[in-house]
Amino acid sequence: MLAYRSGIFPMADGRDDPEVFWVEPRLRAILPLDGLKLSRSMLRTLRRGRFTVTCNAAFEAVMEGCAAPRRESEETWISGRIAASYRALHAKGLAHSIECWQERPDGGRDLVGGLYGVGFDRVFCGESMFSRVPDASKVALVWLVAALRRGGGELLDCQFMTEHLASLGAIEMPQARYLALLKKAQRPVAGATGGAAGEGAAAGLAAGVGAVLGLPEAFAALLEDAKAAGSSSSPGNFIAQSFTHTS
Repeated sequence: MLAYRSGIFPMADGRDDPEVFWVEPRLRAILPLDGLKLSRSMLRTLRRGRFTVTCNAAFEAVMEGCAAPRRESEETWISGRIAASYRALHAKGLAHSIECWQERPDGGRDLVGGLYGVGFDRVFCGESMFSRVPDASKVALVWLVAALRRGGGELLDCQFMTEHLASLGAIEMPQARYLALLKKAQRPVAGATGGAAGEGAAAGLAAGVGAVLGLPEAFAALLEDAKAAGSSSSPGNFIAQSFTHTS
């Protein structure tokens, strides 16, 4: 957590790499919470409710999905050692996941996309995302941004710029500028508890890592807001409206 608060993050050379190295990019990518770009097709996907979206319902499964081989590479930077560290952070209420599920005809559901990252104060450091069907990871990201906005978040770190992130509104800046934003956003959110494990969050505070971002609470508040908006308004439709009204 000290590394994240200092603007650096861990990586590994492969799944079986026993070593961890620390990265401080010269250029840093962030996604401004008021700058998310949604295409018309993405807004339709949200309104139609193609996916059921949850928070912290399958953290380890999301990590496994992010570490799975991809078309462009069989290798992953999410080593066994790194995965174990994030599982420990999740148990302490310091790491969170957003999941996208697709309903099956038999009443079950399949995990088809998601993302995970580390949250503290008004910061969320996105680590990785995955999709098994089109748009699943994008929907997870939209819900993350909406929850951060709802919960008083200020900084969404994307680490490295990609074409995919740029198309969604991410911007790139020198590391020094990122560090200034990071320092400013390290103010505790009033009433934040971390959600996943109250005792774990308390232990984190005792260890001096600061107040954790209340992402699970903010996510739950979004669902309550959608419910209060009327039974005809699905959560996805409510999220789409929240972005079209502020864009």
